[in-house]
Amino acid sequence: MERNEWIDLLQKLLMARGPGGQEEDVRELCGKALKGCCDELHVDAAGNLVGLIKAATPALASDALKIMAHLDEIAMVVKLVDPDGTLQVAALGGAKPVSFGACPVDILGDDGVMPGVLSFGSMHSSGATAQGRDVLAGNVSWDDVHVVTRQSRETLMAKGVRPGTRVVLSQHWRQMFRVNDGLAAHFMDDRAPLVALILAAQGVARRREALARDVWFVCTTLEEESNAGAMYAASRLPGDTVLAVEVGPVLEEYGTVLSANPIVNTGDQKGYYTRAVVNGLIEAAKRAGTEAQVALLVEFASDASAVMSAGICPKAGCVAIPTENTHGYELVLETGIEACAATLVEFALARP
Repeated sequence: MERNEWIDLLQKLLMARGPGGQEEDVRELCGKALKGCCDELHVDAAGNLVGLIKAATPALASDALKIMAHLDEIAMVVKLVDPDGTLQVAALGGAKPVSFGACPVDILGDDGVMPGVLSFGSMHSSGATAQGRDVLAGNVSWDDVHVVTRQSRETLMAKGVRPGTRVVLSQHWRQMFRVNDGLAAHFMDDRAPLVALILAAQGVARRREALARDVWFVCTTLEEESNAGAMYAASRLPGDTVLAVEVGPVLEEYGTVLSANPIVNTGDQKGYYTRAVVNGLIEAAKRAGTEAQVALLVEFASDASAVMSAGICPKAGCVAIPTENTHGYELVLETGIEACAATLVEFALARP
């Protein structure tokens, strides 16, 4: 896939709404992109999209590699519908009010998508209320915000809006923005890694004569909430090694910078990654013509660390695209996505 083609795919993925539990629009786009390069492709019972590229010659099931990138995005979920139709919301995944700001939202009712505005209240406040004090102090929590719908509770309920309904950033604000060689948008997490996974699958398929193990490409559900999709898939697919493809924070405390060089994560909140897998990723990055940024991402987690910490797979690793403003208005480099994909190809083709 040429650069202009995958950038077009990335824009489509960014525009697709994909809160945890309702990732079908994102999954459909990924399925179309993976269809031509996978030997097998299916959606499992957990909603994961699962593709397989088989080894050139028969290989041990335990040698199989599972590469995962997640379909879902950070979002909101309705907690309460007030009598006037105002929605009280809570975080879905690692979202914070500052992640979105006061902004247009799409309310995903049973009978269709409805518009709303995420509101922090007026800035012209004396601080007489708790909400006003929090907003003025910049200490905004989900208790301080609400969604204005301009519809009655009865109308909303009739349209299938109730506690548990997903609320996402509106497509009105999902357009990608170019910053020289950078690409910026909400939800590069995890749309950019999905593109890297798709590019890697295409790259492995082109070189399948050198492939010594089966490689599963898994687009997972519910990563931001519970890693449930990854744990379901990993427990049912063969292979002792799972690899997560992620966005990686660009921060001085981690020694990471915004560049093409992929971040190889050595550990996070859920444990330390397998040393042999970490070393394999570092060497794979070299063979791909880049240099890994090796980092210990303390305030972080991935599908792979969740799978390993649950005892489902004995070996795990994580490679990430350097990303400015993670869980915000995220910025990645074109070359960062391509370098991540190339590293995945080299790791997959290495003898297990």
